[in-house]
Amino acid sequence: MTRVAQPPLAGRHVTPAAVRPAASVVSTAVGTGTMLRFVLRRNWLRMLIWIIVLAGMVPLVYSSQQEAFPTQAARDAYAQVANTPSVAALTGLPYAAGSLGGILVIKLWMTLAVGMAFAVVFLVTRNGRADEEAGRTELLRAGVLGRHAPTLATAAATAAFSAVMGLAITALALACGLDGGGSWTLGASIAGTGIAFTGVALLCGQLTQTSRAANALGSVIIALAYLVRAIADVGATDATPHPLSWASPIGWAQNMRAYGDENWWPFALLVALGAIGCCAALAIESRRDLGAGVLPQRPGRARAGAVLGSPLGLLTRLLIGPMIGWLVGATLFGAFFGGVALKMVDVLEPGSAYAIAFAGRGDPLAGILGLFSMVNGMLAGGFAVQAVCAARIEEANGRLEAQLATALSRTRWLGAPIVLALVWSALMLTCSGAALAGSYGKAGAFGELVAASLSYLPACVVLIGIAVFTLGWLPRLSITISWALYGAFVVVAMFGPLLRVPDDVVNTTIFAATPRLPADDPQATPLIVLNLVGIVLAALGLWRFRRRDIPA
Repeated sequence: MTRVAQPPLAGRHVTPAAVRPAASVVSTAVGTGTMLRFVLRRNWLRMLIWIIVLAGMVPLVYSSQQEAFPTQAARDAYAQVANTPSVAALTGLPYAAGSLGGILVIKLWMTLAVGMAFAVVFLVTRNGRADEEAGRTELLRAGVLGRHAPTLATAAATAAFSAVMGLAITALALACGLDGGGSWTLGASIAGTGIAFTGVALLCGQLTQTSRAANALGSVIIALAYLVRAIADVGATDATPHPLSWASPIGWAQNMRAYGDENWWPFALLVALGAIGCCAALAIESRRDLGAGVLPQRPGRARAGAVLGSPLGLLTRLLIGPMIGWLVGATLFGAFFGGVALKMVDVLEPGSAYAIAFAGRGDPLAGILGLFSMVNGMLAGGFAVQAVCAARIEEANGRLEAQLATALSRTRWLGAPIVLALVWSALMLTCSGAALAGSYGKAGAFGELVAASLSYLPACVVLIGIAVFTLGWLPRLSITISWALYGAFVVVAMFGPLLRVPDDVVNTTIFAATPRLPADDPQATPLIVLNLVGIVLAALGLWRFRRRDIPA
């Protein structure tokens, strides 16, 4: 007689899933320590680079302001410039502009705060939504790992990163001889900003379904926080904050007032925002499906339009958000600083190192406008690098193979990011130069300042060439090398003399080699050389890309 096989659960009482008790907090957090070690091991270099770049700016900027404002009279003159609406909107309220510590805050604090916010958003997304999107989180959960362990580990690692950043900034400020109370407040305000936006980034990762959307949403929130703070500071009375500033986390951190009348209680608001964001993210994570997001995805069209049928159109569609962001940012920079140039001339101490450096052909005003034009070129170069690096991301994510399976050639595919980077960089330079001239307001300066900005297009060509060359020959390191060289060029051009870099070395970098119009005499030779270098690098990279394996 043959026995009929019984199901494994036959004869057992099975509790329906709908009435099973929820997992305990302990079980959902199992493996958090292991995940924390994994996150730190995976991201320690990125965190270290962020700390070196942001915290390392403290002694550099402090040294520069000591040379620019050697006397109290010069600092008082700068305080008058800092108390203008345009400067307040860009850098924040001048709480103690008459002191070296206060000038450091005006020149650097907003850069540190915004940079810290972007750093934590990118780190949280990389270890959260990006892993979930790629399927790594599902693989990890197949082992002994609680549902909330990755999120808790990411939150702990990013909070620790924020704390270390704050301590590094404090230590370097103290090493410069600045006031102890103000230095601790400075570091705490940046650390608090990181903790607050950690909570924001964790929540963005739960709301969206892709890492691209999570980063975009986080970036939009940072931009809104900055904009609200800027509007509030424009409407402020002297150094008294406008009530609207309390609607922005950046405004909270700014109101800690380092080197002024220090307030520590806004730090509690920043930590509370981070904790609330983390708790909200955990609550959403316990209820949603793995891989899903809260915000509904808009269904795409059944058929792609004619524009998306070309590699250039597809890449433009993928990068439209960053393209608009870079363009708006560069234009706003020009619009803000054109009106400040005249006031900055009055601040420079006659005979100081900065007055001599800006003088150029004997006109400090032309030197300042030339510096702003160079910054326009740096912003355009940043987009150029991002556009070409997007090609490597498409390859690494496996989407390039599907495109090359059609009649699309490798040359045409790689030509798309090159063309997009070149055309959009030129547009950024034109718009930022026009905005600089418009806010400067001097008759006849429009064409001169637009040409001054466009003179940095050959530097963008070199950056494009470097990115294409590394994509062809060193694809796995192409993004790292491209951004590292871009950062090195920016740092050397801006801070080379302060870092005691020899002038011959400084002048060979792409931004310093470009004539700084309108202060310097126009020269065609450096621009021709830069164009040739960029074209040769791009050609070599394209030649190698056509012959190497895909993906590499």
